Formats: sequence, C-alpha cells, structure tokens
Amino acid sequence: MTKRGETEVFRITGARQGLADDVRGRQRRYIISMTVRTLSVIAAAVLWNVERHVAIVALALGILLPYIAVVIANAGRESAPSLPSTFVPAPVRPALGSAEAAEGAGAETPYGRN
Repeated sequence: MTKRGETEVFRITGARQGLADDVRGRQRRYIISMTVRTLSVIAAAVLWNVERHVAIVALALGILLPYIAVVIANAGRESAPSLPSTFVPAPVRPALGSAEAAEGAGAETPYGRN
C-alpha cells in the first residue's frame, strides 16, 4: 500500500537502496542490539544471587554487545548488487596447422612453394 500522494516505485535495476533507507536499517539494527544488551544486564543483576553462571554469561553479553552493535552500525552501505554480465565471448576459431601438415594435405604453402 502507498501513502496518499505517493506513487508506487518498482525497482527494476541493480541500483543500491537509498541512503535514507540504509541509515534507517542500520539504526534499527543498533536499537535492537542495544535493547538486547539492556535486557541482558538486567537479567545479570536479577540472576546474580539465583543462578550465577547464567548471570555471568548475561553480563558478558551485556559487555560485548555495544562493541558489536557499533561495528555493525558503522559497517557502511551495502554493496551494489551485481548485474548480469553483458559480455559475450568471441567464438573460438580453430588454430591453423603447421606448414608440414598443409603440404601433406595438398594445400599450397606460403610464398607459392609446393
């Protein structure tokens, strides 16, 4: 569905997605990973006296996720999808035989010698 006043656009080329869409997607991934980080730190605090091993894993996840989230968010734009190749290779011509093979076949050799 389209919003009022906007026309539907079909993607028929191999062009990259727009910059605004790319930034929006990276922001969404960053927010999701930071939400998971916050939940893991809260889980580590709640589980510290109940299940210490799970709390330590959750705390380690809470410590490592900011680095991973920033690296993913700053990874840059997607690479342009590859377009189909329009290169058509030239037909392969058979190689010419040597002069000895040509003489044996009765063909004329270079420079008019037989």
